[in-house]
Amino acid sequence: MRGGEELGVLATLVNPGVPIPPFITVLTGITQAMTYEAPAIEEVLPSLLEFLHGAVLVAHNAAYDVGFLKAACAKHGYRWPGPKVLDTVALARRALTRDEVPNHKLGTLATYFHTPRQPSHRALDDALATVDVLHALIGRLGSHRVHTLGEAVEFAKAVTPTQRRKRHLAEGLPHVPGVYIFRAGDGRPLYVGTSVDIATRVRSYFTAGEKRARISEMLAAAERVEPVECAHSLEAEVRELRLIAAHAPPYNRRSKHPERVVWLKLTAEAYPRLSVVRAVGEPEAAYLGPFRSRRSAELAAAGVYDAVPLRQCTLRLSARTTTPACALAELGRCPAPCEHRISLEEYADRAATPFREAIVGDPGLLVDQLLARIRVLSDAQRYEEAAVVRTRMAALLRAAVRMQRLSGLTRIAELVAARRAAAGGWELAIVRHGRLAAAGVSPPRVHPRPTIDALRATAETVLEPSASTEESERILAWLERPETRLVQTSAGWASPSVAPPGSVTCSIARKALLPVKTRPKAHE
Repeated sequence: MRGGEELGVLATLVNPGVPIPPFITVLTGITQAMTYEAPAIEEVLPSLLEFLHGAVLVAHNAAYDVGFLKAACAKHGYRWPGPKVLDTVALARRALTRDEVPNHKLGTLATYFHTPRQPSHRALDDALATVDVLHALIGRLGSHRVHTLGEAVEFAKAVTPTQRRKRHLAEGLPHVPGVYIFRAGDGRPLYVGTSVDIATRVRSYFTAGEKRARISEMLAAAERVEPVECAHSLEAEVRELRLIAAHAPPYNRRSKHPERVVWLKLTAEAYPRLSVVRAVGEPEAAYLGPFRSRRSAELAAAGVYDAVPLRQCTLRLSARTTTPACALAELGRCPAPCEHRISLEEYADRAATPFREAIVGDPGLLVDQLLARIRVLSDAQRYEEAAVVRTRMAALLRAAVRMQRLSGLTRIAELVAARRAAAGGWELAIVRHGRLAAAGVSPPRVHPRPTIDALRATAETVLEPSASTEESERILAWLERPETRLVQTSAGWASPSVAPPGSVTCSIARKALLPVKTRPKAHE
């Protein structure tokens, strides 16, 4: 493009050399078949580099696209020409306010500017929409005294007036691990973060590298930064989680609503069924979870239904009287316990017991059934259906692995762990039922036992269950690091002996996300 005039177009699909994930197909509409005859990236690069010669490269979130192009050039022996790059995301963040647009996605900007061409997650459509957005943004830059390409590039990088005005908030903060809280004038927490060096991290918010629009808005409202010093990084991470959960700061996105997790419950009925619930309750029921969303729980439930004949209706069935069967029974997808076509014992053996075993130990029966179904669908070239089953299996396996890992830790009444501190001594953690009950650091060249005893004596009393799932997972990650040592536990830290090790099961889950089978090419 030059002066709004289109001088040339280069557009082609590229054969990625690997199967296209289903979610990419859903997002873009590009299927595996569409790329079979397309050239590989090494065939396209010479034409692309010639096309780019002497031009300014404009892209939306340019770092992402340029990163892939640089990597492709390096891999295939081409020199990256290093063109000037103008990022429309960076320009939009500087030129538009939050009152004008809720975010800076290409589709949002195209809608806001009423551009004649709209993005569609396809390369050419998105490129043309980016041109229109760029022209609209250029019209906004004059009021910022930006008139040349160089000024536009610098404008996108520049520190904002708000960042310059609020730099003093980073003064006087400690260089220690901990949590920092940006507070409004009335004391409300606006944003909570964590770092191994509070002062260095907070200073980074006032540099050109900080480009997030929501953070810019937060800085405008912030009047002070409150540091919370911690013994070590684990305590800082846990305190951050607890503060975010307690105050739900408006500019934090993650960890604000730990109460929103859900569980998959196998009800304690004559003919049990699956139900998505908010909390663990009945001791007679079996629970799988927690899940971060209802959608992921329903995905895992669909995997269970693909593997075993659990009923899917929500009626409370009686072992004495019958109820009319639903359509699933007529289609052969339910054993119709409502009409007593299956006995209580057979229903338990075929449907309920495999689910219970998958929760407490061995998911083998469910996995075998799902893998067999995937093979049948794949052999019949019903690849999309096989991919759906594969995704359900992955969701089910992830949930089972997550629950087994968490339950192994939360069953332990007390666990003491240590890790060498960078400055000498030991970083210490007292964990009770998966919750961090105390944290400290022993002095260098001093035996840590007195510090451990003092921490245990003053540690929080924890009743099971008490810890949030996210906190227990952070603690698990810290405990599983090679440099962490277990000092003592009140009980053995164990996983079910019949279950595959967590790493193996996670590997199965990861493989379940790989494409089922590549369609045969014409010459095969």
